[in-house]
Amino acid sequence: MATKSTERRAILLMAICASLWSIAGIFIKLIPWHPLTIAGARSLLAAGCMAVYLGACRMHMRINRTSIVSGIFTCLTFLGFVTANKYTTAANAIVLQFTAPVFILILSAIFLKQRFARADLITVFLTLCGISLFFFDQLAPGNLFGNLCAIFAGLMMACMFLLTGYTDPESRMSGLLLGHLFTAIVGIPAAFLTETTMSPTAIGSILVLGIVQLGIPYVLYGIAVKDCPPLVCSLLSAIEPLLNPVWVFLFTREAPGVFALLGGAVVILTITAWCVWRDHRVAAGNSV
Repeated sequence: MATKSTERRAILLMAICASLWSIAGIFIKLIPWHPLTIAGARSLLAAGCMAVYLGACRMHMRINRTSIVSGIFTCLTFLGFVTANKYTTAANAIVLQFTAPVFILILSAIFLKQRFARADLITVFLTLCGISLFFFDQLAPGNLFGNLCAIFAGLMMACMFLLTGYTDPESRMSGLLLGHLFTAIVGIPAAFLTETTMSPTAIGSILVLGIVQLGIPYVLYGIAVKDCPPLVCSLLSAIEPLLNPVWVFLFTREAPGVFALLGGAVVILTITAWCVWRDHRVAAGNSV
């Protein structure tokens, strides 16, 4: 059972993790490569970060059923999201992937026999509404296959959150490392089958994506998930789509619309209120 201080630390680490995830859009736009090549290259670099962390902490690489299945879920999350971005709009892909909290509620109820408080259910609903509002102007019917891939990515992300949240640290970190390696194995060959132009901008951007946007955040996630329940991690990851337009505005001066501002306010207020509620629950000694 996480204490009040350890859960606060875990929530902070998860918030930093999601914030770093959010810079993907800016740097991906600077790389003229096939999406699979980008996914494979950044995951290879991220795997290096994970390996360095394991070595620094004197943790052993564990190849067992839990780490392998966790790695598969992580890999499928990456590939599903990359494919969704190719076959539907970016806004659709982001919004539909963030069905993950709903899947966590369903899977936890079915397989873990877990009951959630009414506040959890309301928070999930309002967060999804806020994210949808955030991209309201950009949402479109899109391609059915792309939309299904985004929902599939949300399901795989939910499975990843659940599995990594209930395992030992070595299996957890090993599973995340395997997920990056699996993605690299699938994605890297695309570099030899498609045009992959090397330039200082492309190389610099892929280094940022692999190390800062993916490698370091997944180390932080692996640490945070020990004391941050899967549903909490999933909802805090809503910071990622929330910050994406902020970076776009800072780099391109493209201002968000009214719906984006309203959606952002809904997400921020909902998650803040929910974190305060959880904090009081933990302080009172109640299970959450």
